[in-house]
Amino acid sequence: MNFSKSPHLIQKMFDTIAERYDFNNNLISLGMHKKIKKLAVKKLKLNKNSKILDLCTGTGDIALYLKKEFPSSDITAIDFSQEMISIAKNKSKNYDIKFLQADCISLPFDNDSFDVCTISFGLRNIENQNSALKEIYRVLKKDGIFMHLDFGKSSNFADKIFDFIVPPLVKIFYKNSIPYDYLLESKKTFKSPDELIKTFENYGFKFERRHDFLFGVISSQIMKK
Repeated sequence: MNFSKSPHLIQKMFDTIAERYDFNNNLISLGMHKKIKKLAVKKLKLNKNSKILDLCTGTGDIALYLKKEFPSSDITAIDFSQEMISIAKNKSKNYDIKFLQADCISLPFDNDSFDVCTISFGLRNIENQNSALKEIYRVLKKDGIFMHLDFGKSSNFADKIFDFIVPPLVKIFYKNSIPYDYLLESKKTFKSPDELIKTFENYGFKFERRHDFLFGVISSQIMKK
């Protein structure tokens, strides 16, 4: 099955699922996605006063965990979906985080603006990934850190279990399975962590380290400008 990554369709899809996005993520990951995101943030080991940009923030999980882990940091979080941004703002209303609706392929920031840039479970949804990576490199300061977090490329038992349990759970609790059919398809066709590292290096980044979670089902790659 082929799914379009047209920006208009991706935006519409995430606007549609925004209201139940957190519930469904908790359901299909059995709550593990929160623990993994927190671990990924902890492993960044940033300076206390870092200026951080979180891309494809969704409902704001990573931005919120960044603020809790590095409370004196200055955090800006963006997403393509206004509905996602609205939920993120409400979830983080007691924290000083700037949320904006913006497009990763044309970031509204000056060159060399941020010490850190993160993107989690979002790059594979961007049709023009080349432009997005160029923009990330552009807005990062020299020696800035880029963290990418998403599914790894594994064929182990845990990964197969995930592929097996998601469709029936979504049909029971969400009724509309199309967005999550897309999730599974995009997960299968996305680059492996090793391939991603090589891609990031092609855009000028230098590999720092990689962290795998759940036996490789989830992986973060940390790069440096």
